[in-house]
Amino acid sequence: MDQRKERRLNLELPVRIWGMDRMAQPFAELVRVRNVSDHGAVLIGVRAKVQTGEVLDVQYGPARAQFRIVWMSLSGEAGIQALAMEPPVFSVSAGIGIGLPKVFEMVGTG
Repeated sequence: MDQRKERRLNLELPVRIWGMDRMAQPFAELVRVRNVSDHGAVLIGVRAKVQTGEVLDVQYGPARAQFRIVWMSLSGEAGIQALAMEPPVFSVSAGIGIGLPKVFEMVGTG
């Protein structure tokens, strides 16, 4: 049984990310996000040389917030968590968020 604290949606969406890489160089990329919740997600296809602890800006449609990288894989996946007081980018707890597809699968209810 899933023991997560928040509901997660098992879907993939395009998002824009930007920030500073580990060499202190600015970057901006279009990547995908999956397994989203109000306060976290998994980024897929990250090419920038980023590392855990760094802060990224994430934008989905008009919604934007800052997230901290909590884990990184060699395959370009990154687990991210919203910084305190940041607005939800995906509005999962309110049901279907602004601009989210109307078909999705719930991953966990925590």
